[in-house]
Amino acid sequence: MFLEAAEGWLGLGDWKSAEEELEKIMPEFRADPVVLKVRWEICALGNKWDAGVEIGRMLVEAEPGESFGWVNRSYALRRASGDGLRAAYEALKPAADQLKDLEQVTFNLACYACQLGRLDEARQWWTKCLSGAARDGTKNRIKQAALAEPDLQPLWQEIRNV
Repeated sequence: MFLEAAEGWLGLGDWKSAEEELEKIMPEFRADPVVLKVRWEICALGNKWDAGVEIGRMLVEAEPGESFGWVNRSYALRRASGDGLRAAYEALKPAADQLKDLEQVTFNLACYACQLGRLDEARQWWTKCLSGAARDGTKNRIKQAALAEPDLQPLWQEIRNV
């Protein structure tokens, strides 16, 4: 019930009330991946990136085969204190060898590599992302997302020509 209430508050954009609802959940259930995912969303809305990194780490441990924890831990790392961009890239890179669902992983790796100035690596990640999308028929959607993503701007001309 508290989890559903938290999700409702998030839907309204009220992360503080959502956080209050999650605090009512018994401690032994707070580490459940479903609860952690909602907690990560609260961190994102509240710009609590250091906490988001920790929640992402817990999700990677709890569900190592799921992309949510990997992608969102890196997303938080990029915005947290420290050398975020490089840390985000390095933390996400192992997921490319471990997961089956690679669309978000390779898309984000292309973004991070681009922003690090590693354009050859970015192209490789973009190609891998696109090849996965071609298999499941989402190529156009991914291409449009890439052309709307400022992180990929150095590759926009190449992306347009795909």
